[in-house]
Amino acid sequence: MTTPLARALRAIDAANSADPTIEASQPAALLYGQRMSSELARLFPDASEPLQIAARGQHIERWLLPRAEFPEGREGYLNWRREQGRRHAERVADIMRESGYDEDAVEQAAKMLRKEGIKRDAEVQALEDVICFVFVRHYFAPFAPSQEPEALLKIVQKTARKMSPEGRARALAEFDLPEPFASAFRD
Repeated sequence: MTTPLARALRAIDAANSADPTIEASQPAALLYGQRMSSELARLFPDASEPLQIAARGQHIERWLLPRAEFPEGREGYLNWRREQGRRHAERVADIMRESGYDEDAVEQAAKMLRKEGIKRDAEVQALEDVICFVFVRHYFAPFAPSQEPEALLKIVQKTARKMSPEGRARALAEFDLPEPFASAFRD
């Protein structure tokens, strides 16, 4: 018999296996979820089950709501991100219920995916730190050339501001970030 956690993670992986975008020979959303779980286990080895599920489901079926369906610019981007968070929380909540979790655990994971409580809730903040580590470790280098230097610096500064002080310190210790990017994690 499998555990509720194993059932939930398997269901998230099955959903993300349908991502038509391929990265490193596998569906991009599946790879992202695996990277999130790996980074979570490394940074927070005692993570609760709702946090483990939220990390794996962070981008569940993200391709179903393309960024192009929202207006260009910052406001359109922020609206797209909020809607993605709401959708991810809803989809993961359904999976958790089907996997046998109670409503408290379901709402705990959904709150993390909606990013309600960054800087105030330890688990929401842990998820945000993991997101930032995954971005810097796996996505920053390929993303950087698509941005102008000033815009890229602003993105790094915003990323660092979302992290906990402990997360920023750990990022400085683990990543060989050139200036002025490193300074964003010191501020």
